[in-house]
Amino acid sequence: MAGKIPQDFINELLSRIDIINIIDAYVPLKKTGRNHKACCPFHDEKTPSFSVNQEKQFYYCFGCNANGTAITFLMEHLHMGFIEAIEDLAARAGMEVPRDAGNTSDANIQSKKLYELMELVNNFYLEQLENNKNSKTVHKYLHERNINKEVVTEFQLGYAPPGWDNIVSELGKSDESIKNLLSIGVIIENDRGGYYDRFRDRLIFPIRDQRNRVIGFGGRVLDDGVPKYLNSPETPIFQKGRELYGLSQARKALKNFNEIYIVEGYMDVIALAQYGIKNVVACLGTAATAEHLEKMFRITNKLVFCFDGDTAGKKAAWRALENSLTLLRNGRQVHFIFLPDNEDPDSFVRENGKESFLSTKMLVPLSEFLFNSISQKINLEILEGRSEMINKTLPYLNKLPPDPYKDIIVKELSKITSYEINDIKNQLSKAIDLNPKTINKKNSNTKQEKGIEKIRWLIRCLLHQPKLALNVNVTNSLSSIESPGIVFLCEMIGFIKKNPDITLAGILENWRDTKFQKRLFELASDENEFKEIGVTEEVFVDAINGLIVGNEKKFETFKTKKSPVELTEKEREKYREMQKTSEN
Repeated sequence: MAGKIPQDFINELLSRIDIINIIDAYVPLKKTGRNHKACCPFHDEKTPSFSVNQEKQFYYCFGCNANGTAITFLMEHLHMGFIEAIEDLAARAGMEVPRDAGNTSDANIQSKKLYELMELVNNFYLEQLENNKNSKTVHKYLHERNINKEVVTEFQLGYAPPGWDNIVSELGKSDESIKNLLSIGVIIENDRGGYYDRFRDRLIFPIRDQRNRVIGFGGRVLDDGVPKYLNSPETPIFQKGRELYGLSQARKALKNFNEIYIVEGYMDVIALAQYGIKNVVACLGTAATAEHLEKMFRITNKLVFCFDGDTAGKKAAWRALENSLTLLRNGRQVHFIFLPDNEDPDSFVRENGKESFLSTKMLVPLSEFLFNSISQKINLEILEGRSEMINKTLPYLNKLPPDPYKDIIVKELSKITSYEINDIKNQLSKAIDLNPKTINKKNSNTKQEKGIEKIRWLIRCLLHQPKLALNVNVTNSLSSIESPGIVFLCEMIGFIKKNPDITLAGILENWRDTKFQKRLFELASDENEFKEIGVTEEVFVDAINGLIVGNEKKFETFKTKKSPVELTEKEREKYREMQKTSEN
């Protein structure tokens, strides 16, 4: 088994390749000032908002917030794995990928085993659909739903036969294999220490991630059994709040997406694909999460939720609306389709045709759904009703990010209620000030908050201008400061000093697959900070010294207390630590 790729090699590789050449081979770039620009490959747009910085070896889209290094680009755009992306770049640079056998990642090896086992389970279900004598019921069901062989093949539908131990007997022939089958959720341990198959006599829908790996399954009963649909549990390789059924197939079928339709279930996705509507996904037994939405917004700026027109459908639509509000910026749109009662996407398309389903007449914009839902039981003909409308709408408007869309929504509310735009904006400001979370934040230790914010700022500076770290000494006075992020800041300074020519990309790749990865990418991608910060070495060092001086003042405050008895146990412990630091 190959070992982990040494970080030094990754740093050297990134210093040899040029992100401009890598991306330009797939997305033609045009130089504009210090950066290169193009229309974003991760979402549909007409005006270029995808920017690549050669000095930092980093890309960022101001439209969908896609960001990363050359490695990230190959992983996201070409759906490569991390190792595959490294090998691809190494081949371009004429370098041989070394392996550090001593640092082999046990977690990565185990994950690979689970993915491989998932494929074996999926192959078993595929084979059972073709050859098991009991699969006639499944074929009859697919025939009744007018699902043809091409779509069955495209989505790799399978069959879990009746019986309690088919998977156990086929793939659970050792203690390790049993353990792994439990890990991926296809078998269950009973009270007596035995094992049985989770999916029995069900049509199987394999769930794939964006790298086209099977990560879970959904199973539908073929009689009146319950539950009607059964899903894989959360596992080390499957989290429902992150994955979307059908997205892998959609990305394989389509190069560009004008919009993505979000439907309720597996069969809805497959039925629409049958009619040539490929840009369809389904959440996996849960409401669309912010992570789901961000993933889709990276592909397109327009999402369309399709629900039944009944009460349950409208409740699900409302949850989708609430989860969408904070993400509506940079031209992003959310619409809804409400189907007639007793209709699903399959029956609607069969009866009315593909064009009817895709017609813009079917779409209800988020703003219209929001205002109609709130005003449903309000009399807007009277002053009291208009006041109620404003008060009920403000909490939702507060969730919208600063964007022209928010201004348009405010104008629309002004028309509906005959209330001045500026007065609505004033009410919004007051609502924010009266928010309990805001009040609690203001009442918290503001000095500590300022210290944390300063550390974030210092880390941002180092990301964009790594050479600022070269003349900073990590002393005991700095490393002993009690503030979230200080240990990481010191570690980052040390890393840059060991790698004085490191770029932003190199820093990000050093912390890939750690708990710091997501936050670092966010700090690197800040729309304001992506431009040159222009911080001088003097300003940076002064900010570092300011943290140290602030910490020393805390120490002096402790010393002014009349006796150690006045200090809490936590303060006494902190005092002793500061004393040691001051003596060094």
